[in-house]
Amino acid sequence: MLQAVNNAIPFSPAKTDSQPHAVITPTGADLIVGYLQQLGIEVVFGVPGGAIEPLLNALARSERHGGPRLVVARHECGAAFMADGYYRETGKMGVVCSTTGPGATNLITGVASAFVEEIPMLVITAQTPLPKFGRGALQESSCTAIDTVGMFRYVTRFNTLISHQEQLENKLVSAIMSAHQGTCGPVHLSIPSDVLRSSVDTRRIQGDLLVPNFSMVDDLAIGRLYEKLARVERMVMYIGSGVGRAAKQLVEFAELTNTPFVTGPTGKSWVDETHPLYRGVYGFAGHDSAKHLLRNPNVELILAVGTALEELGTSGWKEDLLNNKLVHIDSCAEHFTRSPMACLHVFGNIDCIFDRLLMQVKTARQWGRQWQSLAGRGKKNIFDGYATVQEPEKCLCNEAPVKPQRLMTYLSRALPDDTRIFVDAGNGWSWATHYLMRRNSEGLYRIAMGYGSMAWSIGAAIGSAIANRRAPTVCIVGDGSYLMSAQEITVAAQQQLPVVFVVLNDAAMGMVMHGQRLGQQESIGWQLNDVNYAAMARAMGIDGIVIERPQQLELLDMQALFAKSGPTLLDVRIDRDEVPPMGDRISGLAQQGSATPGG
Repeated sequence: MLQAVNNAIPFSPAKTDSQPHAVITPTGADLIVGYLQQLGIEVVFGVPGGAIEPLLNALARSERHGGPRLVVARHECGAAFMADGYYRETGKMGVVCSTTGPGATNLITGVASAFVEEIPMLVITAQTPLPKFGRGALQESSCTAIDTVGMFRYVTRFNTLISHQEQLENKLVSAIMSAHQGTCGPVHLSIPSDVLRSSVDTRRIQGDLLVPNFSMVDDLAIGRLYEKLARVERMVMYIGSGVGRAAKQLVEFAELTNTPFVTGPTGKSWVDETHPLYRGVYGFAGHDSAKHLLRNPNVELILAVGTALEELGTSGWKEDLLNNKLVHIDSCAEHFTRSPMACLHVFGNIDCIFDRLLMQVKTARQWGRQWQSLAGRGKKNIFDGYATVQEPEKCLCNEAPVKPQRLMTYLSRALPDDTRIFVDAGNGWSWATHYLMRRNSEGLYRIAMGYGSMAWSIGAAIGSAIANRRAPTVCIVGDGSYLMSAQEITVAAQQQLPVVFVVLNDAAMGMVMHGQRLGQQESIGWQLNDVNYAAMARAMGIDGIVIERPQQLELLDMQALFAKSGPTLLDVRIDRDEVPPMGDRISGLAQQGSATPGG
């Protein structure tokens, strides 16, 4: 994933198409593209515009030599979501660019989402040429006009205007390193077009750029943690989205110590949901089995690993999880500010921490040490796991319109284990969190619940598929979110990506509608008009299929859809009267006095 780079940056002067013998002097834009190539980044996402043209020229030259290329989104926010999905698939920093003025401001929601989700992203926005600053140039966004650098200040880890060509390389290096150091996140460079066009001396290009991959552990804290493990018999583990590559070590630890585990709504990406020790999701749209496990009075220690302990992952910061039995283990020190009640904080790379814990546990077991399990045998659900599912009979219902529970059950069974699944904000969160069960523990179930941006899944699925065209990719999106960004599906068509878009069509903003009903609020603003999304897709040259009955789902050949040279849209007519499993969320909002429970 993250890597040290030690080779000289390649740059081959390009010949223009119109002047085959003319040699182009390398520019500041070429310098940027050279660094991206050195990092192994294949694509830059963005939308064209006048001021960003020098960077697009460099990308055009790069593509002809097999280097990074441009993928054009239909809106800058969609481009940022694509860069997010690209990172989730490759582990390489996503890169997004825009022109000045409205191009830059259109990016902000996508960048803010990446900031909250801790996604490394290089954001490059153009500026009008420096001599035009303060003179009212078209789309000017300098500090004397609409200050876009000021706007990005609160949603980036590094944010600067490059006011002279001599600053470009140093600030570029600083930005790339800042995106990966400490808490990861987006970084922003605002670059005037004349700086992008300025000539550079390729002999001065740095070849020792370091994208850090430090192994950090707190030996004292690990020692204290093992002392606690030695004194207790019964533990529970809560797994968050930040465990990443350490997921298999956590499950091995759970098996060796008989520790049942639950996940947050985003942490379920890292576990096999049929594992006999797994008891489901705790938090938003979670399972009763997870609640009961954490509330068991015999629990002596709760290990919360790789979690920011945000609202949706803690069921509104309930004491089931947040109490003095808690040991919070994380690679991000900022997350510890949400667990002051914990009896211990352990900071460091989670894989390194559990490597050491596993060594100690294995040694203790050789001497006869055993831990008792709180899980019991449990009763299997219809998904072959042990999470307690609400209304399981609806998972098999063949009535029309399609029950959302039935749709998620079908997807659980029909999708290949290596499918990349992107779930959008709204009722899709609830249905997928509770009913979409996966055996894969490689982080392929992807959801962005930190900032809750609608339409995120559309761009993110496209960015992921561009990074890995051979991997089956599914986007689950509500009709309200789809209407916000439906045009991005044409990028999937243009790039010949076999992404399957599953639109939950109930002519409603479902989470708003049900939130208002459950919270006894005024019923307002949730209605959408009836739309045939399959026909919309066909009008764009994309295959669209209407699903009105569960039997039509069973006739789909998902493998054939994933083998196509373009996307497919499934317009699934779901029963909007089915109440999603989000009651705890509504109760929490009512306690806070919120008037908008739909979120």
